[in-house]
Amino acid sequence: MKQNFLSRIQDKSAVIGIVGLGYVGLPLMLRFAEVGYKVLGFDIDNNKVDSLQQGKSYIEHISADSIRLARERGFEATTDFSRAPEADALILCVPTPLNKYREPDLSFVLNTIDSLVPYLREGHLVSLESTTYPGTTDEELLPRIESRGFKIGENAFLVFSPEREDPGNPDFTTRTIPKVCGGVTEACQEVGVALYSAVIDKVVPVSSTRAAEMTKLLENIHRAVNIGLVNEMKIVADKMGIDIHEVIRAAATKPFGFVPYYPGPGLGGHCIPIDPFYLTWKAREYGVHTRFIELAGEVNSSMPDYVISKIAAALNQRKKAINGSKILVLGIAYKKNVDDMRESPSVFLMEKLRDLGADISYSDPHVPVFPKMREHHFELSSVPLSAETLAAYDCILLATDHDRFDYELISKHSDLIVDSRGKYLQPAANVVKA
Repeated sequence: MKQNFLSRIQDKSAVIGIVGLGYVGLPLMLRFAEVGYKVLGFDIDNNKVDSLQQGKSYIEHISADSIRLARERGFEATTDFSRAPEADALILCVPTPLNKYREPDLSFVLNTIDSLVPYLREGHLVSLESTTYPGTTDEELLPRIESRGFKIGENAFLVFSPEREDPGNPDFTTRTIPKVCGGVTEACQEVGVALYSAVIDKVVPVSSTRAAEMTKLLENIHRAVNIGLVNEMKIVADKMGIDIHEVIRAAATKPFGFVPYYPGPGLGGHCIPIDPFYLTWKAREYGVHTRFIELAGEVNSSMPDYVISKIAAALNQRKKAINGSKILVLGIAYKKNVDDMRESPSVFLMEKLRDLGADISYSDPHVPVFPKMREHHFELSSVPLSAETLAAYDCILLATDHDRFDYELISKHSDLIVDSRGKYLQPAANVVKA
């Protein structure tokens, strides 16, 4: 079984199945197609599948041309999980959010594997890429796969290889970002490393699926904790009349021992606001209270309220209240230069301001219409920026610092700018740092 899989990877006759065609699955599909593999993409969203079949893209930084080229190379998208036996490898790239109690929600992973189990066949490799707590692969996926009578490591293979996509980052691609891979057995590891080595420049083997799961969590917790630190220092610096962004830029000139992290209005994306809680939840099983991680989470979660307090104070100085004020939010994606809205702090800010009675609008060159989201709803479209539109608002909240914004135009024609990203370096009467 193992040798047959390795041979099919080597001669590129293997069919690669990718389950979940979002910000992680779609770039991976493009890379396998580019190298010469036939890729079969699975998703439960009919609209996504229809778009891909027509050669269209629904992610801004992934071009329609690249989708059309993949289609020419044999890529197909389907909602029919019964086609799973056509694939040699099944790579799971589905969401792992938190529920309303801030606990791991594995429903997407478990529903996906449960949908695939009836169609698994001998020789299948299953790879989970979704970020999760250590133990998920061998506690949840392994017994489900073996329930079909397969023996992992002999006639079926299972690995965990965490995604490391950074949407919109021009400096790193799916090919050039090293890939961590941990297998349930040595044979699983060999098969998983062979799969990813075919399309990624450097594959980093680790001793187990749990080590791979923990690696991903450490990467994201490292960022969350350091962002929590600078967010807390931002508040202290503000009280002292010091610009924290100036301090960070100065500290970053040290050529060793310091990595710059930047404060903001909150954490966004599918990793940093969510992944630390996967470890804190699992750690409780072992009687460990992850105080450091949870403290950083508290600091980061409080940032939207801090920004709201700065808006309220700035409007108050102008003898205005949030209630009834017209507020324009600049940037609603979770980070600059992308259209990715997952866990965007801008949306939490918009909801808080709306609840306080503000008349909310937004402008984002990457998000022309406020998208349908599981937990957030606004009937809004992006407002084009001009001298007239800017002057019509009581407050401009810079929430996401896209490069496509005309910052000189904004500063020239806005009565009040609350800058939560440190974009405006020079002090100005109409700029308040948040």
